[in-house]
Amino acid sequence: MLSYTRRAAMAVVVLLILIAGVWASWASAQHVMLTKGRERGTMTVTRCTDDVCTGPYAPLSPGSQPRARVVIVRSIAEKKGARIPVVVKPGSDEVVRTGAAGLFHAWVPLGGALLLAAVVIAGGLRRTRIAWIAAAAGGVVLTAAFAALSF
Repeated sequence: MLSYTRRAAMAVVVLLILIAGVWASWASAQHVMLTKGRERGTMTVTRCTDDVCTGPYAPLSPGSQPRARVVIVRSIAEKKGARIPVVVKPGSDEVVRTGAAGLFHAWVPLGGALLLAAVVIAGGLRRTRIAWIAAAAGGVVLTAAFAALSF
């Protein structure tokens, strides 16, 4: 009975980790994946701090308005003058990177959650094969995000 309780508890922990990863990823991923009806355009990086980059926004979609300043979360050393394809979060001046780089960057929290869940799966559930699969999937997401943002 104790063994089943321990396994059930570990399964709940794994499930919570994965739900948290999806939840954190979806906050940005929804804007990247569901762009129909959203303001799309390009942002030219003019200034970056440790956390964010700012710059003007030039619209590409109909009905979108140019903005003198939008903010994007800094991912990997964007250079001054870089033009980034973005979508505007509704009701704000915050933008999210689009394309493959934006898609992978949005799912980085899920990649981290998969890596963390792999440790719990291996140690708590004693399912090493499933743990390796989860770890590999998390590693692929994180590597793809790094590669897409670097080039």
